[in-house]
Amino acid sequence: MRALVFTLLVLLAGLVPATYGPPAHAVAVDVDALANPALDQRARVIARQLRCLVCQNQSIEDSNADLAKDLRQLVRDRLIAGDTDEQAIAYIVARYGDWVLLNPPLKSSTMALWLAPFVIAGLGLAAIILRGRRRDPARADQTLAALSPDEAARLKQMVDGP
Repeated sequence: MRALVFTLLVLLAGLVPATYGPPAHAVAVDVDALANPALDQRARVIARQLRCLVCQNQSIEDSNADLAKDLRQLVRDRLIAGDTDEQAIAYIVARYGDWVLLNPPLKSSTMALWLAPFVIAGLGLAAIILRGRRRDPARADQTLAALSPDEAARLKQMVDGP
């Protein structure tokens, strides 16, 4: 039972974010700021919604990868061309698919993205439960029976304490 509780605690600890506090949103120095501050802010908001295809767990705003830089520039170019935020995002999604979105929409093609964590957690929990059920108490009794009387006495003393 202790092993089950410990395993569940370890699994739950994996759900806690590794960083405490909000991420630092540094200004990307590799992309020129737009002359219009409102347009530049829109570009940054869009970049925070798009996944870096190299880093995979960062937005293109936070990533230093070359592809992220190119995507940031592409977003800015689309906004300069007159696209709305939705049109700029749709343009990137049309090229790279829904997976480029940090928060992909729930639809049949992205169902695996949404359900995979729950399926994996369920399989892990099922494996833990099945392993716990397979423990055979009779096997422990057989192991104790194989001990010599001196070994059994030492074991009993260790378990019971002084």
